[in-house]
Amino acid sequence: MRWRIKCCVLIMAATVVAAALRLPRLQQRPMHGDEAVHADKFGTLLEEGRYEYDPREYHGPALNYLTLIPAWFGSAATLSQVTERTLRIVPAVFGLMLVLLLLFCLDGLGPRAAAYAAILTAISPAMIFYSRYYIQEMLLVCFTFGAIACGYRYVRSGKCAWAIVTGAFLGLMHATKETCVIVYASMLLALGLVLLMERQRNQSVWAHIRRINVWHVLAGLGVGVVVSGLFFSSFLANPRGIVDSILAYGPYLNRAHNNALHNHPWHYYLSMLLYFRYGGGPIWTEGLIVILALVGLAAALTGKSVQDGHRGLLRFVAFYTVIMTVVYSVIPYKTPWCVLGFLHGMILLAGVGTVTLLRIVPNVLPRLIITLLVFEASVHLCWQGYLSSYRFYADSRNPYVYAHPTQEVLQVGKILDEYARVHQAHRQMDIRVICPGADYWPLPWYLRSFGRVGYHSSIPPDVSSAEVIVISPSLEGELAQKLLVETPEEKRQMYMCLFEDAPYYIWLRPNVKLTGFVRRDLWERRQHQQEPAGQSQVQSKDG
Repeated sequence: MRWRIKCCVLIMAATVVAAALRLPRLQQRPMHGDEAVHADKFGTLLEEGRYEYDPREYHGPALNYLTLIPAWFGSAATLSQVTERTLRIVPAVFGLMLVLLLLFCLDGLGPRAAAYAAILTAISPAMIFYSRYYIQEMLLVCFTFGAIACGYRYVRSGKCAWAIVTGAFLGLMHATKETCVIVYASMLLALGLVLLMERQRNQSVWAHIRRINVWHVLAGLGVGVVVSGLFFSSFLANPRGIVDSILAYGPYLNRAHNNALHNHPWHYYLSMLLYFRYGGGPIWTEGLIVILALVGLAAALTGKSVQDGHRGLLRFVAFYTVIMTVVYSVIPYKTPWCVLGFLHGMILLAGVGTVTLLRIVPNVLPRLIITLLVFEASVHLCWQGYLSSYRFYADSRNPYVYAHPTQEVLQVGKILDEYARVHQAHRQMDIRVICPGADYWPLPWYLRSFGRVGYHSSIPPDVSSAEVIVISPSLEGELAQKLLVETPEEKRQMYMCLFEDAPYYIWLRPNVKLTGFVRRDLWERRQHQQEPAGQSQVQSKDG
């Protein structure tokens, strides 16, 4: 009992550490294109009170609806009043909940294993980085673990309330991201393998099945269907969303097999976790978690040295983690945040592996050495977590940074703010953003307070009316043809470079440039305002 109390305190302390690593300076990193897309979708919900699920893009509605909570607390009524902190606080909170949920698994994993798993969850660089990312992944991992933890509590207690909460978590998983089907399948297969192992140990599988009340299971599944249906139907305002949530798997399956841009080799995730170094950047590794997870995997499957955990849950986690790792490695479509699903399983097994190592070592000195090595490696994990989120947060030398905008993207909003101050219509000036394939994200986020912004994949017919043009360099020739040749002479305008410092362009993200032009009369007004007062008077006298 004393160990349980100590471990509860350690889990709470780990939650404090997790908060310290996740909550500060949420606005620091430039918005990723995916974050900006989700923010734009949320803006429609916030401003117009409606949400329509799109089966081809954007994933599930849970992230959008849950973001309403911090937006309401911040009294934000429009997207322009929403900040990066308002958005990113949502995954950050679920990153903290992922640590706290281990309180429900103290007897399942073992108190000491659960406590160390909480510490690893708190300091894992990937867990920290993506807890500060406005995407669905952290929510999906949290809801998944909620379903596992509450499902375990139901099996142990047989109480219907736990079955209902488990169903609610399963429904939230579906309402969060379409890849939940991979998790569902991995859970079912892991459960089947656990029951098969029990049978091989000469224990009747039916003895376990008989403990489950069918009505409880049906009640839980019913709650899951209702929860998912409410979100996808926009709380019954758009019933079509429920049908679309099923039809979505056609486009997503096609994307998983026919999108070469995000295709990576089978070892992509494992290489990222074990050893990553790019350019002159630091060495990144979460190898401690992987190595300890292998020890925990062996302990769970053999049943040796596992004394204070529940054999069934440990084996379930072991099978589930292996299956998830294999499936995500086999799927050619890979993005780095998808590592979180099976990395969390590895973290749970790593907690078990740590306790197992300390238990099987025969005397004090080797135990002390192992403890010191684990402590040193844990400190290194924590340091990497700090580096990834506070120093290399938009640097391609960080393994968790993926097609991320550079710091230069912030210049666009800053420069346009200066032009808005000297424009007679202020933020209603005519701005055009032109990039092939609509590859202009996250600019809509940074220009969200401007009222007349047109986004185009090709040169629009009325581009000559624009006062500011932000454009991909590949379209400069076509733009010049439009402005200088096709536009009647009496309507032609002279344009100046928007980015005034050589080389007159910015990097939107690695390998993607943006250049820009501003109408000369507006450019001169801004130049005049920036001149020192004394200099203006001298020029006036000389004139």
